[in-house]
Amino acid sequence: MQKQADYSDAIKTKYPEQVVIAIAGDKNGKANPITLGWTMIVSGSPPMMAIAVARSHYSIEAVTHSKSFTIAFPSAEMADAALFFGSRSGRDTDKFAEFDCKTAPANAIDSVLLAEAAANFECTLESQTIAGDHIIFVGKVVCAHVNTEPKKRLYTVGPGHKLGSAS
Repeated sequence: MQKQADYSDAIKTKYPEQVVIAIAGDKNGKANPITLGWTMIVSGSPPMMAIAVARSHYSIEAVTHSKSFTIAFPSAEMADAALFFGSRSGRDTDKFAEFDCKTAPANAIDSVLLAEAAANFECTLESQTIAGDHIIFVGKVVCAHVNTEPKKRLYTVGPGHKLGSAS
């Protein structure tokens, strides 16, 4: 049975919510990571994934410039990195220079992979759509990677940026 509720109350039932770190190169050649909660698979053939980025974020400029991005599924051990990447702006900070996070070069696009992530997906920008206060970027997956050691994924498990594994 359902009862009507305010959006602000009903949306709290979304947890656990997946976390991704998207990475795109800016006009200065700097890889800029951003932590996001809004992502989804949008096509199986060809494989395509989407991210939603707030219109005020510097990452909009980076994705628009590079026409590509990496989507990393961070491991549960990457909570500190996810919090750091999500709380600093690439306009003011070289996030990889200020936070020690192991990376590796991407194979098919001009980006990097997160070495400790559960998986990484290299995407070329296919389209973008304004959705209220966010822009949805749809990318075609041109190369995928999985960690050689099984990793539990990182999730937002409760309000206030409470992070952990889902199980």
